[in-house]
Amino acid sequence: MKFTHGYWVIRENYTMNYARQWVRTERRGDELRIKSACNPIYGRGSTVGGAVLDVSFTAPRANVIRVKITHFAGKADKAPHFETYEEPVAPVITENEKHVVFQSGDLRAEIQKPAGGDWQVAFYGHDRLLTTSGYRSMGHAWDRDTRQTWMVESLELGVGECVYGLGERFGAYVKNGQTVDMWNADGGTCSELAYKNVPFYMTNRGYGVFVEDTSDVSFEVASEKVERVQFSVSGETLTYDIIYGGTPKSTLDLYTALTGRPALLPAWSFGLWLSTSFTTDYDEKTALSFIEGMAQRDIPLHVFHFDCFWMRGFNWCDFTWDPETFPDPEGMLRRYHERGLKICCWINPYIAQASPLFEEGMEKGYLLRTKDGDVWQTDMWQSGMGIVDVTNPEAREWYCGHLRRLMDMGVDCFKTDFGERIPVRDIVYHDGSDPLRMHNYYTHLYNQMVFETIREKRGEGDAIVFARSATAGGQQFPVHWGGDNSATYISMAETLRAGLSLSHCGFGYWSHDISGFESTAPADVYKRWCAFGLLSSHSRLHGSQSYRVPWLFDDEACDVVRFFTRLKCRLMPYLYACAVEVHEHGTPMMRPMMMEFPDDPGCDTLDRQYMLGANLLTAPVFTKEGTVDFYAPRGVWTNILDDHWLLGGGWQRENHGFMSLPLMARQGSIIPMGKCDTRPDYDYLDGVELHVYALAEGKSASCTVYDLHGNRAADFTVTIQNGQPVVETDSPRPYTVHLH
Repeated sequence: MKFTHGYWVIRENYTMNYARQWVRTERRGDELRIKSACNPIYGRGSTVGGAVLDVSFTAPRANVIRVKITHFAGKADKAPHFETYEEPVAPVITENEKHVVFQSGDLRAEIQKPAGGDWQVAFYGHDRLLTTSGYRSMGHAWDRDTRQTWMVESLELGVGECVYGLGERFGAYVKNGQTVDMWNADGGTCSELAYKNVPFYMTNRGYGVFVEDTSDVSFEVASEKVERVQFSVSGETLTYDIIYGGTPKSTLDLYTALTGRPALLPAWSFGLWLSTSFTTDYDEKTALSFIEGMAQRDIPLHVFHFDCFWMRGFNWCDFTWDPETFPDPEGMLRRYHERGLKICCWINPYIAQASPLFEEGMEKGYLLRTKDGDVWQTDMWQSGMGIVDVTNPEAREWYCGHLRRLMDMGVDCFKTDFGERIPVRDIVYHDGSDPLRMHNYYTHLYNQMVFETIREKRGEGDAIVFARSATAGGQQFPVHWGGDNSATYISMAETLRAGLSLSHCGFGYWSHDISGFESTAPADVYKRWCAFGLLSSHSRLHGSQSYRVPWLFDDEACDVVRFFTRLKCRLMPYLYACAVEVHEHGTPMMRPMMMEFPDDPGCDTLDRQYMLGANLLTAPVFTKEGTVDFYAPRGVWTNILDDHWLLGGGWQRENHGFMSLPLMARQGSIIPMGKCDTRPDYDYLDGVELHVYALAEGKSASCTVYDLHGNRAADFTVTIQNGQPVVETDSPRPYTVHLH
């Protein structure tokens, strides 16, 4: 939301009241309250009339400072709110002639008093200035035409400071210069709209900002004022948290501790998923032909996904297998399980009028209603569909009861599609939630109820959904995929940008439709995308109007899918350790280069490559010819596919065939690899190979191998002495060491 025309002029329909001067300090337990006048105070007469902002500072966790700005305190506090996980903190509060100081761990806020100069709140981490809220920053806006009000804050950006995150965004990776609105929408991957809006950003200065409002927060990122990030929300109160970790990974650690850690996903989920695709003509015979076709071509397959038409058309969702195409679902699922497959089924939170469940949901009050008492309905997507009211406990139990029935049949997990098209106008929720604030938050409750139902049924550590929409906190219910992309290199690149942006928001796992959802990719795009997809945290072949089995593209496509699927299975001791890091610290498996190399300014803007875990630089190929440009930070980098190495510290250009890409091991790293190349879920310690890359004489490197429950199975430390590896380990099992 823009309130000014240029730097000086307020837009003509707005009245703006900005914090101008400290007036009074109050302390209530561990809360610091500052009263700030919006006009200078020259004497007693200045205290009559005029706006005042109440600014409070609290510490929900160490190294986090929560700022709450209030104009009119009598405004109703509308639900829902983000759930946060807080710890007791005793902040240090001090005051002198010039400043009031509020400190939480290594983070402090200094509020300037009149004796110290003009109004300003400065945030310091370890005595280093992070950002400030100063002149025309913290304020209240009133639209004289509509009588709508907003609260606004803007935080200063330093020279060379880059902003990242704000959810899964398909535009430029660095957000400077953009206007970003938090509004979940089904807009595809080639638009400014996003399925996953998260009001959290971080910068390359070692801190992040979380705006604690579930509504349509508006961000002006160095756009309205190029030296600031401005954010605004409608109403009379604005709450945000400054989160200081010092590094991107430490900041994410704090942010996910506050908003929720990602679950540890089952090891089987990291294998290859194959879908029926969306509008293709398929039945039980078709599904079996895909599964047998993969086996005949020696391509490991681990999860089979039934998309929408496992149910009858017009009936989504009725949670009933179409009897014409799947006459024996229990028997079919049993036979697939006997082949070692897990089963995923598509669902959404909508109930079509043709579904037998619609009348029941209408009668029992399980569907969203309008203010006049009618069930809200639309023909967009499914004819006459209603939407499950996820704030109603009985409606949630009703919906999840059908999921339990499907799991009893043999379904292992669900693709929780949609969740973005949630109406706002004249809507009434069971629990009285504000429809505006529920628009984005709906998906959180939707994914939560499905994920927790699977976890209750299958057990801790064996739950996963395949979700499209999300908001802050949604990282607790993984995994999320990137939405409807297209079958081009351009869309492949925008898909990666979105995944990198989402990773800045604590979403440690992420997937995408390999080769694009819309249209059918040429064989070269399919093969390049398969390499990228199988070096993502989760790997799914899925499309819209055509099948995605590799033999429909060309013979080499089968070789590519087979090679990279088997490679991923062998990498599972390394990848599963990365998944444990996701679960314990929120550090993403696919992480932006700047997150792993925050002190290298060459990494600040990189969006066509990523680190797969801490030690594998991965650069997908976006050209048919195989030319790829990537940046390698300082050090020796070794391609684990063919052992060729290079000296980093700049840009590299290489040419790769379809069976290769830059997959570079970091100097001094150990990549543990398993002996099984057909499944992702096996005993990782059994015959593990320790591949040690460019470890110098006298230097040591370490790694940990975990079991399938995320428990430490063994630690390994390798030291090079006289050119030979010396290993310290508590492993009771044989292993081998390979020096590269």
